[in-house]
Amino acid sequence: MKAIEITEPNAVRIIERPDPTPGPGEVLLQIDTVGYCGTDLSTFRGRNPLVTYPRVPGHEVAATVLGDGGEAGDWKAGESVLVFPYTECGACASCFAGRPNCCQHNQTLGVQRDGLLAEQAVVPHAKLMRAEGLSARELALVEPLTVGAHAAARGAVAEGEVVAVFGCGAIGLGAVAAAANLGATVVAIDVDDRKLSIAEACGAAISVNSSKDDLAARLSDATQDHGPSVVIEAVGLPETFRAAVELVSFAGRVVYVGYAKQPVEYETKWFVMKELDIRGSRNALAADFQSVIEMLRAGRVPTTEIVTHETTLADAPKALEDWSAAPGEVTKVHVRVAAS
Repeated sequence: MKAIEITEPNAVRIIERPDPTPGPGEVLLQIDTVGYCGTDLSTFRGRNPLVTYPRVPGHEVAATVLGDGGEAGDWKAGESVLVFPYTECGACASCFAGRPNCCQHNQTLGVQRDGLLAEQAVVPHAKLMRAEGLSARELALVEPLTVGAHAAARGAVAEGEVVAVFGCGAIGLGAVAAAANLGATVVAIDVDDRKLSIAEACGAAISVNSSKDDLAARLSDATQDHGPSVVIEAVGLPETFRAAVELVSFAGRVVYVGYAKQPVEYETKWFVMKELDIRGSRNALAADFQSVIEMLRAGRVPTTEIVTHETTLADAPKALEDWSAAPGEVTKVHVRVAAS
């Protein structure tokens, strides 16, 4: 079978691998659609410290069950599924705390272990999820949207609050949609008017292009000078890390889901004076997946606008190269494997 391999930084190619065979407790999948993640882009650029090379990317997956190796539950051939891409050790502090999404020894598909950007794959049956009624495009969007939804959950977003979201990529859009679904007034912040338009379609009540508008003034107007109750940072820049702390309300919550690529210096008085809750957000829980599935079923997420580029397996290497060359033009790339 064919698969995509990031061989080393700035080198991606199609490779041939043996067809996989499921063992006991495993399910054989035909891969239908895989979304490229920002993590895959970082891997291609050589900027992902969690990755060793070569690496097959792919953890945003829509697939069809082909069969199993026995002892795999009630999965039937022909069922459409998505894949839960994380592992948990069950023996670290986070697992004991009931938060396996941040397992100390987690291995995400396509990051610490090979992913599923291939024609077929074998996965443990416990890592499959049903989402009846969703298309392949929607199934492949569940995971990235869920990472954003988990950030909203970490922020304990409540009805009536004002929530500001920095960054309107796929993860930020998931945070926007989830916070709006919880009844918050969402302020979407980006430097790209096209992405802000998508954020509005996801439920943002206010959009701010921070390269053109006075962000502090806009947030002040939206909150009667208090600042947003929750700020979710989904960009990963030192300036947005700092802005989250500076702009959030007193007694507010800041959630970091982006990764800053360099150390961040703060004016630490705001941590204490505002008595802030500053929370990290990593991956997602099964409950977050279910909430996003329900949002997609209800038509609350404009999937055709989020997926800005579609390609085939044969052209997947070039699509990754093109994304790296012009990242601002892309919100989400889907590789339609089954159509290749």
